[in-house]
Amino acid sequence: MRRSTIALLALASLTLVPSLTRAQADEKSRAVAGGGVLVKGWMGRVDAKEAAGGLTIDNAKLASEGKDLHVTTGPASVYWNPANTAKGDYTVTATFREPAYMSLNSHPHPYGVVIGGNDMGTDQQSYLYCAAYGNGNFIVRGFGPAPFQMNGRGGADPAVNKAEAVGKPVTQVIALSVKGDKVECAINGKVVASYDKAAVVGAGKLKSTDGVYGIRFAHNTDAIVSGLSVSK
Repeated sequence: MRRSTIALLALASLTLVPSLTRAQADEKSRAVAGGGVLVKGWMGRVDAKEAAGGLTIDNAKLASEGKDLHVTTGPASVYWNPANTAKGDYTVTATFREPAYMSLNSHPHPYGVVIGGNDMGTDQQSYLYCAAYGNGNFIVRGFGPAPFQMNGRGGADPAVNKAEAVGKPVTQVIALSVKGDKVECAINGKVVASYDKAAVVGAGKLKSTDGVYGIRFAHNTDAIVSGLSVSK
């Protein structure tokens, strides 16, 4: 009897994982009411996969909230102001506050800072981003213009804050730095990923680490961005 029960539990666990994976894959990007880029000087673009599904940047929303930026997606989107550029050695930093963790999605979705933006708004755009999830994970990824992954499908680090529960707030301070021949991502003050510049610049990746900086949000995510800035 005990062996039969164990066997049934093992079988259930094996069937549950594919079911969860399918549920995540089946989550569709929702169109945001009153969407669009509503902050003067800013621009945005959805991922090619989202565009192929008929979604546009008007199906997500970038709005001002005092001195902050409030992003609600919708399709996965990148936002930038062409006046915001960085070159040489620099650090781009912003604070992301998700007021209600997973309020628009069935599983954690990331948000973070963008650097090295070139040809933004075109099919040839390239950029690198580091983004955090409210479950303690992070991802470093880029487009060149096809997507390329720097830490696979993401990983965990104790520095990345975890929400207490679904619907609870969670905040992350995310920074991307170019220092000599290194590109580093720091979350909440700790470097969680470091790469040789040669690993992120080249054919199929970034044109350069010089370029526009901004922010990126996965689909169906809502958060407030404050303090987006560049420093030497």
